[in-house]
Amino acid sequence: MALKIVVLAKQVPDTRNVGKDAMTAEGTVNRAALPAIFNPEDLNALEQALRLKEQHPGSTVGLLTMGPPRAGEIIRQGLYRGADTGWLLTDRLFAGADTLATSYALATAIEKIGDVDIVIGGRQAIDGDTAQVGPQVAQKLGLNQVTYAEEILKIENGKALIRRVIDGGVEVVEAPLPVVITVNGSAAPCRPRNAKLVMKHKWDHCPLEREAFVSPSGDERGVSLNQWSVADVDGDPNQCGLSGSPTKVKAVKNIVFQAKESKTLTSSDADIEGMIQELLNEKIIG
Repeated sequence: MALKIVVLAKQVPDTRNVGKDAMTAEGTVNRAALPAIFNPEDLNALEQALRLKEQHPGSTVGLLTMGPPRAGEIIRQGLYRGADTGWLLTDRLFAGADTLATSYALATAIEKIGDVDIVIGGRQAIDGDTAQVGPQVAQKLGLNQVTYAEEILKIENGKALIRRVIDGGVEVVEAPLPVVITVNGSAAPCRPRNAKLVMKHKWDHCPLEREAFVSPSGDERGVSLNQWSVADVDGDPNQCGLSGSPTKVKAVKNIVFQAKESKTLTSSDADIEGMIQELLNEKIIG
């Protein structure tokens, strides 16, 4: 059974390098001030998609991402690993989107792509840690969803058999296609970039990236990738970007916890009882 798979991938700011310029005056992330990386759990999702492609001849894998023009790099990173195509949603009207507006934009793009069997993405992005976008996309599209997936065991007879992580263990569930799946970071890591594919796709670009992909002689290098605006996906501008985002972020800070004082305890009953009593007195426990 050939599958049409869409991987939801996001270029995220490296949250290990949050500085004083991390926020804009409007309360959104200043992505230009932070190094950009491929969201880690989306790479786990990409690996699951590529494994399905190998198991089902004729299947295709495409990456769908939303962001500024430089987010086209995420599509190339997918092509380097074996994906077939990609779509970049980029428009000033998409800017400043929270999870509600993001899921709306992604859902409209998936509808435009059409006839998708599996939508797969990471459980959550490291710049928000909400784990909301995948389930919201499923809800907007009216599709089945499986969250916290660790491995897609097989696709057979129009159904996906998936192992997922739950509190206290794992469970295996079956879901009919089409389905939206979100993948945990505990899933198999993504394969490295393939050198031949890097050479094949390194000049592929989205139209708004064109200046960086023009040779000194003026010739455009590489293949033009799919680039869609709000109008291209028949989106409602009032449901995109800041206009469609009820969530407002007040501040982003890098907080390091430091102990102001310490106390050394032995394993004696008296020391342990004393510690418990102190925690109770300070209402830290109990």
